[in-house]
Amino acid sequence: MVVGESSLQREFEDLNVSRCLVRSVSQKFKKKSFKEGEGEEKIEGRVSTKCLGFYGRAGGCKVGVDTTEEFEDGSGRRKSNAGEEGKRYQPICGSEDIRVDCFSYGAAERIWKKNSRKDKAAEEPTPNNIMEFFLPDEILELCLVRLPMTTLMTARLVCKKWRCLTSTGRFVRMRREYQTPWLFLFGVIKDGYCSGHIHALDTSLDQWHKINCDILRGRFQFSVATVGEDVYVVGGCSSLMNFGRVDKRSFKTHKGVLVFSPVARSWRKVAPMKSARSSSILGVLEINSNSAIFRSQKDRHDHRFTRTRVGGISDVYEDPHRLSVRRQLEDAQSEVSIEHARNPYKFLKSECTLSNPKGVRRFALIVVGGLGSWDEPLDSGEIYDPVTNKWIDIGRLPGDFGIVCSGAACKGLFYVCSESDKLAAYDLERCTWFGIQTSQSPPRLHEYYPKLISCCCRLLMLSVSWCEQDDLSDLRKKAVRKLYELDLAKLKWKEVSKHPDAPMDWNAVFVEDRGKVYGVEMFKIFGQVLDFLTVCEVTDLRLQWSRISRKHMAHELDASSCVTKSMAVLHL
Repeated sequence: MVVGESSLQREFEDLNVSRCLVRSVSQKFKKKSFKEGEGEEKIEGRVSTKCLGFYGRAGGCKVGVDTTEEFEDGSGRRKSNAGEEGKRYQPICGSEDIRVDCFSYGAAERIWKKNSRKDKAAEEPTPNNIMEFFLPDEILELCLVRLPMTTLMTARLVCKKWRCLTSTGRFVRMRREYQTPWLFLFGVIKDGYCSGHIHALDTSLDQWHKINCDILRGRFQFSVATVGEDVYVVGGCSSLMNFGRVDKRSFKTHKGVLVFSPVARSWRKVAPMKSARSSSILGVLEINSNSAIFRSQKDRHDHRFTRTRVGGISDVYEDPHRLSVRRQLEDAQSEVSIEHARNPYKFLKSECTLSNPKGVRRFALIVVGGLGSWDEPLDSGEIYDPVTNKWIDIGRLPGDFGIVCSGAACKGLFYVCSESDKLAAYDLERCTWFGIQTSQSPPRLHEYYPKLISCCCRLLMLSVSWCEQDDLSDLRKKAVRKLYELDLAKLKWKEVSKHPDAPMDWNAVFVEDRGKVYGVEMFKIFGQVLDFLTVCEVTDLRLQWSRISRKHMAHELDASSCVTKSMAVLHL
């Protein structure tokens, strides 16, 4: 055995020994050991024949020969891991100078790397970006619901799971507690073209964002209103000769209605109006499914297709001009006028919202007036039901009412004001108009039309008038915009607040949202277009106005944007 070991040691010391020779020597050494009956006994307490025999079946043991990585000896062999890494894994067969790893070729290194990765993963903490994958959906939802709108839109691009998680109805309901008001400015014009861009202001961060909407390119003088979390773009005009420019020499008036969803950044088309309109007056009314106007429409549809006694459908007596319907509306309107003269407070709603037995709020969009296809003023109106996606005609305004210039929905009624300072309201339950005689209309300048606003179940009006002699604290301010409130019981206007800015914009836009009145004024002065955004807290007893942002966005816009602009407010 000593002779065999010494000969094996001389073989290993040769640097040019081949792998096949080592394998054959190991097998010979194994056979010789079994013949001499030594079996599993150790040789000098280091080499075990059982160990060599077991790993020899997998391709032989790896011989550790100390060579450099640069192959300076020219043998072309890779530096063995037994010299430096041999202390990291066991067992090792052989003497200190010559080491034989008891693994198949390369197996020892792989096993050691795998074990080292497990030890390192157990010792080191898991990074935060990896821990997010193991967060429960409930905790991840609570984190995402608190993000600002711009950050939330970026987070939706991370993966499909985040996009689906932030698009559910439950997530939208949870986010209402953390929503902030956004102001959307429509109808702006740049370099003479209606580019269709929408400018949005995040009031919480005081940042302007520009949204490119090709679907609105070339359209102007349309009206906007918010229904829930969507913005409805109703009617408008477009030039036929110079597409994209504000040119009314040859134009087309639209019936189409578009719906813009800022949360999903999507557009869709709904049923068009029955009459083409531009610069129309819009309002949003809360209704229920049992409203009289929808019942009458259903009964009218059912009555139209009733069978006669002979079994056929009567087309001759179908009343194509709706004479009977118009007569019924006229009779109802006259009855309401007589009853209103007797008791003027009977038709004023006592509750802010209509009762809904199922607890689901349902809204309808009402459009009144505007300009027709030939630029003629209209006195008709329509109501749109988003649930059924249908438009329903409503009765016309009284003939002596005049041109509608403003409107607002308050306590289940839709109030409109004319250029001749007349006030009327449409009752959705009785499907009729009735006039309202106030004690005295607020004074105003002829160039500035009144603006009706409904906020916190209060009917308000913004009117521009000359300053009183005892209120000339600022000589430069000769006119002032005042806020009036209508006492629905006494039908009397009273002044409640004054706007701090001078009324430079005769087409200023004011919108109500969640107890606040937002206003935007845009005008050109010293060759530059400026914009001012203000807000008034109606729930506050003092009704003071404050400025929202001092970042002017209208520097790059044309002066014609002052006439064509419109605004909508949403909480996102």
